[in-house]
Amino acid sequence: MIEQQIKSAIRDIPDFPKPGITFKDITPILKDPILCESIVNAFAAHFQNAKIDAVAGIESRGFLFGLQLAGKLGVPFVPIRKAGKLPYTVKQMEYDLEYGSAKIEVHTDAFKPGQHILIHDDLLATGGTVTAAAKLVTEMGGMIAGFSFIVALGFLDGRKKIAPLADKVVVLAEY
Repeated sequence: MIEQQIKSAIRDIPDFPKPGITFKDITPILKDPILCESIVNAFAAHFQNAKIDAVAGIESRGFLFGLQLAGKLGVPFVPIRKAGKLPYTVKQMEYDLEYGSAKIEVHTDAFKPGQHILIHDDLLATGGTVTAAAKLVTEMGGMIAGFSFIVALGFLDGRKKIAPLADKVVVLAEY
């Protein structure tokens, strides 16, 4: 049921950000507070018995539901941001993109070594960004409790890339 509600709300944007790509726009979901609450509740139900000490959301759309999920689970929220956006001491991770490279970072005091971190983003495509986030967390001594995504593009095989990193990967709607 939640999958159909999400798919009904998502807007396809052809040729964005470049020709041949169909962008799955989640912003129409944000107009529906009941659907937003249902999404957070669905994630919380999947992770209610998991050991989670914090939820890390990946900039920027991973912040939208990651923060709400952290609140629902009663744990801190950790922002993982693009390089140069955090004001305190950071640890960075560089990773490859289809068209170059990028860097993400997290505050060095965002969590303690040994804590179990759930990594959240809005969409799983190739898995590059979320894999970099997982490496960042593990290099800082954290343990990956799982991954959560509103949408996955199954044809890009991101799930296969991240499957070895955690036992639990939750996707609410798959294309």
